Amino acid sequence: FIFTASHLGGDTGNSLRQENISSCLCVHYLGGNAMYFFTSAVVDPPAFLYMGKDKYENEELIKYGHSNDVWFHVDKLSSAHVYVRLREGETWDDMAEELLNDCCHLVKANSIEGCKKTNVGIVYTPWSNLKKTAGMADGQVSFHDPKLVKRRKVEKRINEIVNRLNKTKTEAFPDLPAEQAESQARDAAKKKAFDAKKREEEAALKAEREAQAFERSYDRIMDPEKMETNQYGDDVDFREVEDDFM
Repeated sequence: FIFTASHLGGDTGNSLRQENISSCLCVHYLGGNAMYFFTSAVVDPPAFLYMGKDKYENEELIKYGHSNDVWFHVDKLSSAHVYVRLREGETWDDMAEELLNDCCHLVKANSIEGCKKTNVGIVYTPWSNLKKTAGMADGQVSFHDPKLVKRRKVEKRINEIVNRLNKTKTEAFPDLPAEQAESQARDAAKKKAFDAKKREEEAALKAEREAQAFERSYDRIMDPEKMETNQYGDDVDFREVEDDFM
């Protein structure tokens, strides 16, 4: 599986400062790689889609992606590399159908050949599944696990979708290495908190099971300090005992 990015035209605009806490997308670096950003309002909160201005920026995106990024490309044709940054709690397996359509139509529209064709195949996979090997040209990728690649078909261009997305288009110059480092730090903190909570839950469950096991055990019932004998002592007059049964 080899995919090559096409060059995307467009005039260079002013840099943008854009911050969105919910999506963890912070664009604030002046003088970095030129990127195009789009907003998809078909989901709430809105999702951010982005792509490099050309194959060189796409190469940087391959290198500096985030764990919650999903990559889209036209299958077997040259196209832009389109990414969507998943929102909190969202996975690539449960993306809304409307959001998937936006991503697929955007990547098709940014393919020199694909934009002219019908029934165009689209492939998508988590960013972490992208594989770069020595000898690949800029913008070329393969996959670590082909089983983690999904495919869709776009029958024809829907102008309503493409025009809606293009109206939100902005150009920015993010510091990709710094943003990736921040994202990795957030991921590490979340994992640390998750692992700590899991250990607490496992300890509580173990204690509960041990308590239940003790309640059912003979050790609790046969407590020597609470046991009484039915044997008579040496000072008992057995004639009195016998009288009790007369």
